[in-house]
Amino acid sequence: MQIDNTMALNAYNSLNTANIDKLSKDDKLLKEQTDAFEAFLVKEVLDISMNSDEKDEKSLFPKDAGDKIYSSMYNDTMSKALSGGMGFSEMLFNFLKERA
Repeated sequence: MQIDNTMALNAYNSLNTANIDKLSKDDKLLKEQTDAFEAFLVKEVLDISMNSDEKDEKSLFPKDAGDKIYSSMYNDTMSKALSGGMGFSEMLFNFLKERA
C-alpha cells in the first residue's frame, strides 16, 4: 500500500512560510529552533505510534532487514515536514520572544 502525504505536506509548508518573511533575523533564528523542537516532539510521538504498529500485521513498512531504518527515516522526514504547523512551535516562540 502506497501512502501519499503530498497534500498534507504542502498544506503544512504553506502555513510555515506565511509569516516568516516579516520576522527579524533574530526572530527567524528563534523560529527555526522552536520548529526544530516541535519536530523532535512530533518524531517522538511518531516513533511511539509506529512501535505499537509493529505488533499488528497491518504495519506501514513490511517486516524485513531494513524496516526499522525505513521507519526511522520516514518518521524523521514527516516530523521535519510537520514542524511549525501544530502550534507548539508558535507558543514556544511567543513565550521566548516575550522573555528576551
